[in-house]
Amino acid sequence: MVYRLLAINIDGTLLDSKGKLQKGMKEAIDFVREKGVYVTLVTSRNFQSARKVAKALKLDTILVTHSGAFVSDSLTNPLFERRFTAEETEELIRLLEHYNCNIRLSHERFSLGNRKKLQSTLVAKAVLSNADPIFYPIQFVDSISHALSEEPVEAPKIDVVFFEQEEKESALQSITSMFPHVQVIESEHHKVEFLPQSVSKLGGLQKLGKKLDIPLQDMVAIGDSVSDMEVIRSVGLGVAMGNAPVDVKKEADWITRSNDDNGVSYMIVEHFRKQFPLPFLKQHKIIKQR
Repeated sequence: MVYRLLAINIDGTLLDSKGKLQKGMKEAIDFVREKGVYVTLVTSRNFQSARKVAKALKLDTILVTHSGAFVSDSLTNPLFERRFTAEETEELIRLLEHYNCNIRLSHERFSLGNRKKLQSTLVAKAVLSNADPIFYPIQFVDSISHALSEEPVEAPKIDVVFFEQEEKESALQSITSMFPHVQVIESEHHKVEFLPQSVSKLGGLQKLGKKLDIPLQDMVAIGDSVSDMEVIRSVGLGVAMGNAPVDVKKEADWITRSNDDNGVSYMIVEHFRKQFPLPFLKQHKIIKQR
């Protein structure tokens, strides 16, 4: 099978447990791009944070960000975007503020968060510190809903970390009852993502594939989290990191090393070294021109 697109998750996949690019990652990306493969990032991160990582890898491709709610290569003229209405955003935030949780409204240009402190420093870094405040303004307020009543925002995504399991279960029960159209993605550390209807990483990748005329079966995807499972299950070659949960690994065609053991670069070199460059394959009509 010849693969024409490589989609990589960022946190826990592309980056090691300290938030640094894996050793040899730039070289691995250059290696696969030289074969004519389109490389993109598919992430729950906001666009500006994802673009910063892409620039470090010298990628200028279209990125699937905000868990599929914002697909673009720039802040303007996105290929695809979907948001909660300003009214939905404020209503969701107002309901969440009744619970003991940390809330972050994620927009492609800025972020709004409440002032509650996370109990785990590690979780705080994962949820609140994945963007450069110089390029991506992060504002903390006592009441996000009050701020929204003064300046309405149409949010692509809302991230929440609950401090207790009971609080999380109660909040999710209320939200799914009152907002049945809202997408809910649960992950580790009591973290939950709220997305507009019909938004997902897979949906965003499909939008990109349609733009490039590359079907899912011609793609390789690498991920580590529950939110990556649908993508890993659906592409031609789904790869799970060695640090991924068991349920994610069960969906994968290939399990590579962990993110602290250069899992992404290892997989790329091991697989794509066997694949001839796409221009060569097209020239010799081994694959069809598209």
